[in-house]
Amino acid sequence: MTIFRARPAATLVVVAALAAAATTTGAAVLSGPAAAAQGCRVDYTPNQWPGGFTATVKISPGDAAVSSWTVTWTYAGDERVTSGWNATVSQSGSTVTARNASYNGSIPAGGSTEFGLQGTYGSSGGAPTGFSLNGVPCNGATPPPTTPPPTTPPPTGCAGAVLCDGFEGQTGSTPSGDWAVVSPDCSGAGTATIDTATTHSGSRSVRINGAAGYCNHVFIRSTKNLASVGNVRYGRVWVRHTTAQPTEHTTMMAMADAADGNKDLRLGGQNGALQWNRASDDATLPEQSPAGVAQSLPLPTNRWTCVEFMVDGAAGQLRTWVDGAAIPGLTADGAPTHDIDGQWYNRTWRPQLTDLKLGWESYGGGADTLWYDDIAVGSSRIGC
Repeated sequence: MTIFRARPAATLVVVAALAAAATTTGAAVLSGPAAAAQGCRVDYTPNQWPGGFTATVKISPGDAAVSSWTVTWTYAGDERVTSGWNATVSQSGSTVTARNASYNGSIPAGGSTEFGLQGTYGSSGGAPTGFSLNGVPCNGATPPPTTPPPTTPPPTGCAGAVLCDGFEGQTGSTPSGDWAVVSPDCSGAGTATIDTATTHSGSRSVRINGAAGYCNHVFIRSTKNLASVGNVRYGRVWVRHTTAQPTEHTTMMAMADAADGNKDLRLGGQNGALQWNRASDDATLPEQSPAGVAQSLPLPTNRWTCVEFMVDGAAGQLRTWVDGAAIPGLTADGAPTHDIDGQWYNRTWRPQLTDLKLGWESYGGGADTLWYDDIAVGSSRIGC
């Protein structure tokens, strides 16, 4: 959980290389305290706000598989872990220990898995150190310095936004720099690449090849500190996709909610129309009755569409615009209305959003190819 104060959250990559020559032969499966394989790597992606933080930790055991894992590291400041997901996370003094859950202990050679955590701090001590996998150091080599992408002018119309990106600074085929490719739950056939053939403006966009079926989740996640936006968050996303939304539930945008156990607030579709979905209790906006779905609309195919949203964490309200027009079924105005936001307000909802992820999740049938461009997030409406 690397935390940097007074700067955007960045991806801290801890690259592990074995310091001693391996004496084992073959592709043995490692379990419990054992030697770390060549190429062992831990990627630590933090996101912070004043006094608090979350972090995603990706474990890649390298050339040998593991059947269970324990990862440890040490903080230099007063960071304290308060919760975790996809792992059992504990802390003693400045040392943190994370052990696999029952369903993600096995990682094949060349594979990876992720877990997350949340915590608090008074004064950050900088990057954590001493990463180990199954009792063996996994940070034998100092990571090389990274070169940020060149600074490019922001897209027209979003000056002052905390995040304003048309991907023109991307120089490789895989999103990097201000974006990281992530699979929050599990990974499979989905991919995220930089595309120069289909763009909304400029010469680059992000292409998501979204596969059908659970566990093909793929997203790009902003590495900026979006928690600094404050209680009221406005966003704008230009999106283009190829396949009509299916009956089954899908997600194309997600934002972690620190006030809801870091479960995602998700925008996607169900029953052929756009919907918001709350991952913690699967509440939907609108409700999935015929009258509720009729208050939303399908996301148009084969053309660029401007999707805007507003989330007011203090008031517990949400609004959505498509190509500049407000969508009644995608509006939670604070007063429960049957077929629209009655289910949404089955409990108090005061979100504290901390990140932004764009991509594809399918919870049944439904493959799609999507492009994203000209993304903006700020504290006032940005417009199309």
